[in-house]
Amino acid sequence: MWWLLWVLGALLALFSSLDVWYFLRAAAVIARAWFQPTIWDVTAEQVLTGRVTSNDIDMCHMNNARYLRECDFARFSLYTRNGVFKAVRALRASMVVGATTIRYRRALCIGEGYELRSRIVTWDDKAFFLEQRFVSKKDGLVCAAMYCKQSVIRCSPDKIMQHLCKRKVQCPEFPEDLQHWVNFITASSQALRAESGLEDKNK
Repeated sequence: MWWLLWVLGALLALFSSLDVWYFLRAAAVIARAWFQPTIWDVTAEQVLTGRVTSNDIDMCHMNNARYLRECDFARFSLYTRNGVFKAVRALRASMVVGATTIRYRRALCIGEGYELRSRIVTWDDKAFFLEQRFVSKKDGLVCAAMYCKQSVIRCSPDKIMQHLCKRKVQCPEFPEDLQHWVNFITASSQALRAESGLEDKNK
């Protein structure tokens, strides 16, 4: 009896202090991707399917934050299948999200199915840039589109690509709308650095 109370207490403490379902879902997504066919083209699009459930909604449509959460899982799957995660580990690097911008075009309603299409668009000397789209299975409309800057730490995208492809890889050109977004986040970063006095300290 005491051991049962101890286990229940431990689970209560765990679920109240951590988003346990997030970590379980992430582990399941990566495990599933591990057994799926490898994506040899690093810039190829990957499609995951989903459906809006009662856990996803507010006011009967998908909560804004849920889009970003689903994009997290889709990137985990993409990086597992195209080998980026493996290369990052081999090079003792890591990656963090440096910026995201999402545009909501039409609500995904409860019970509605969708495809989440993710791809690496291009990269620079510090980060990969991805596009992720939520496409309704009902009529094919792009309901939301997100750009993500995936910053690489202790390495560079070029080195990761060379590790994967065993050769120097030319990065694709930046699409015009993505370049505008990159210019915006660069200007925002510079303004915030100046505001905090970091620009003066680096002189």
